[in-house]
Amino acid sequence: MAKQLQLSSKKVQINKAQATIVSVVAGAVFVAIFSLVSSKALWSQRSYQDRVISQKQKALDTLEQNVSSSKELITSYEQFVSSTTNMLGGNPAGTGEQDGDNARIVLDALPSKYDFPALASSLEKILNDRKITGTLSGTDDEITQSAAQVSGTPAPVDIPLELSVSGSYTTMQDLISVFEKSIRPFNVEQLTLSGSVNDMQMSLQLKTYFQPEKTLNIKKETVN
Repeated sequence: MAKQLQLSSKKVQINKAQATIVSVVAGAVFVAIFSLVSSKALWSQRSYQDRVISQKQKALDTLEQNVSSSKELITSYEQFVSSTTNMLGGNPAGTGEQDGDNARIVLDALPSKYDFPALASSLEKILNDRKITGTLSGTDDEITQSAAQVSGTPAPVDIPLELSVSGSYTTMQDLISVFEKSIRPFNVEQLTLSGSVNDMQMSLQLKTYFQPEKTLNIKKETVN
């Protein structure tokens, strides 16, 4: 009986030892797996932070370069508009046809906005100043032009016009000379003359242009 109790006691001790070993092994496996998972997570987080820092540094470098370029641009612009004589040889502060500062002359030469009514008013003023009777026709395409999407560097856009005028031959010559000397480009695609020297009719098919302004494209970038 005592011998059986002794064997049972040893068996219990062996079972306890085995249970302890299993627990220790299970704990070690859990710690190892947890360490591997944690290490992978930490490595992924570190890689992500490295990419974020890299993109932030890239954005900072671009911003610093843009700030430096903007200062140079401001200096160049101030020199451009503060000259004593404009690019046409006129007075920057004057009001004559050849006067005005260089910035205004550039905008008049190639406007950044599609403005058909303003263009029509300018041409009507040219005719009225020279007492020329005429009619201007064209299509106001403002809705289409406003909805157009501009990508990259915008190219000049055509604005077709038709002008019918009447007057003397000398008056017709003067009008053509105005278009030739205009700071805003006018391309005469077709010209038709009829009548006599003192009573002449002229029909013009013209094309002028505007160039959509280039806008800043500020975007957000997601770092994966």
